[in-house]
Amino acid sequence: MKRINFIKTCGYTAIGFPLTGALLQSCGSIYYATISYDKNLVTVPKSELVLQKKGKTTDRNFVLIKTEASGFPICLYRLEDDHYIAALLKCTHRGCELNVGGGIYSCPCHGSEFSVDGHVIEGPATENLKIFKTNADHENIYIYLS
Repeated sequence: MKRINFIKTCGYTAIGFPLTGALLQSCGSIYYATISYDKNLVTVPKSELVLQKKGKTTDRNFVLIKTEASGFPICLYRLEDDHYIAALLKCTHRGCELNVGGGIYSCPCHGSEFSVDGHVIEGPATENLKIFKTNADHENIYIYLS
């Protein structure tokens, strides 16, 4: 193998492995919850925020929810033990679907960023996200869409 080809191969490998790992890890953390939906009330079992893998139990920070009424996914984010926030993942700038990760929502279209409670962190968006009222009991989390 020629020296230049060896250097190129090493460079691609050095860049490719971490990038592939990051992409696979981010895809693995997105989970769409199984819900009950009746009129304007979404019911999410608290068990949807628990991940059991290889005999270990870990908590999910968030789950995504799809309903026909919202048109865009809703992110149900756990802020603390029994406090949740539900945000519509529709950018207020141009209406693109937001990405979730790293404790923020980000717009792949124009770069706006929002905190998990829906406030604008970085523009061009100037309006906060639509937030839905939530409530929880011992077994379920309720999201009020109206």
